[in-house]
Amino acid sequence: MAEISSNLLYSAFIIYLVATLVFGGAIKDKKTEKEKKQSKWAVMGFGLTILGFAAQLGYFVTRWIASGHAPVSNLFEFTTFFGMMLVGAFIIIYSIYRTAALGVFTLPVAILVIAYGSMFPRDISPLIPALQSDWLHIHVTTAAAGQAILSVSFAAGLIFLVKAVDQTKSSKQTFWLETVMFGLICTLAFVIVSSVFSGLDYKESFNWVDKKGKEAVMEYSLPALAGPHKGELLEGNFEPIAEMPAIINAKKLNTVIWSIGGGLVLYGLLRLIFRKRVAALLRPLVKNINLDLVDEISYRSVLIGFPVFTLGALIFAMIWAQIAWTRFWGWDPKEVWALITFLFYAAFLHLRLSKGWHGEKSAWLAVIGFAIMMFNLVAVNLVLAGLHSYA
Repeated sequence: MAEISSNLLYSAFIIYLVATLVFGGAIKDKKTEKEKKQSKWAVMGFGLTILGFAAQLGYFVTRWIASGHAPVSNLFEFTTFFGMMLVGAFIIIYSIYRTAALGVFTLPVAILVIAYGSMFPRDISPLIPALQSDWLHIHVTTAAAGQAILSVSFAAGLIFLVKAVDQTKSSKQTFWLETVMFGLICTLAFVIVSSVFSGLDYKESFNWVDKKGKEAVMEYSLPALAGPHKGELLEGNFEPIAEMPAIINAKKLNTVIWSIGGGLVLYGLLRLIFRKRVAALLRPLVKNINLDLVDEISYRSVLIGFPVFTLGALIFAMIWAQIAWTRFWGWDPKEVWALITFLFYAAFLHLRLSKGWHGEKSAWLAVIGFAIMMFNLVAVNLVLAGLHSYA
């Protein structure tokens, strides 16, 4: 069953890649906006997306059967589930607005999220006592669904900015837009670097002392640039450049360092080859986009995703925290960033509705909101130790 599950996830990944290319064909179609009939490329792309979503849903169900619990208990499971929910949210919103460019920008984000998750250990293991609760299904799945819907807002905002920001001159807008592109490239670089070292079967292991003062063994799948607290190399030939304090998960920080380093190399190669900004490379894909339409898509996505996220990441989370830890709130890093995300999107809606922040301002807010969620997913999960470190 576990092998079937893995094959279904791989199939979904490939189908999403093909669907992205087909949606790209829809953008180049010569049909005018006055034509009511959808481009055949868009119809094909949407059909493939639904097929890929069905395959990934099959992965989720079969892994649930194989493990005996909802497959959202570790970084691999949660991140791939988040990617599936992102595709599901896209399917719903695309059904309403029928904008092919949304597929070209949303599906690659989902693909990167799924690929990122697939780089973490995929072993099926029993739930630790803290996770043996029905609230695992309720809290985590609802929070992921809310984040996925909010991520569609990011894709729409990115489309708006790629078209609206003048790429012919340097400015604060071009700098920050290119920074967003660099972040996405870092994710791709992490997938490439991890795949290479995985293919080489690279391993290192250290004796180290955790934050409770206990000795343990930590295994690395990438060369250790950041070593564990009081670490002693057991296997491998690469001595760490720096030793991390016990409060920081050195192995996961090492992953972040390799991602950023790989991103710098990959981004540099792209700039060297194409001689222009990455955002400028994407501009031809959005030349026929109606900015008012993508602005509305971005806003509607926040309007739907915000209450879903609030319900899952705050309300359900606090109920479970009271049951598991006998307190509703404890200022754990994960809890703090869930609150920051909630406050940010509350401010987003306030500025949109009462201050008239439409268009480019609203698009930048959507991009910043996604950056906050990704910081929670990547930095908080990988670097900061807390009660949610089992993820």
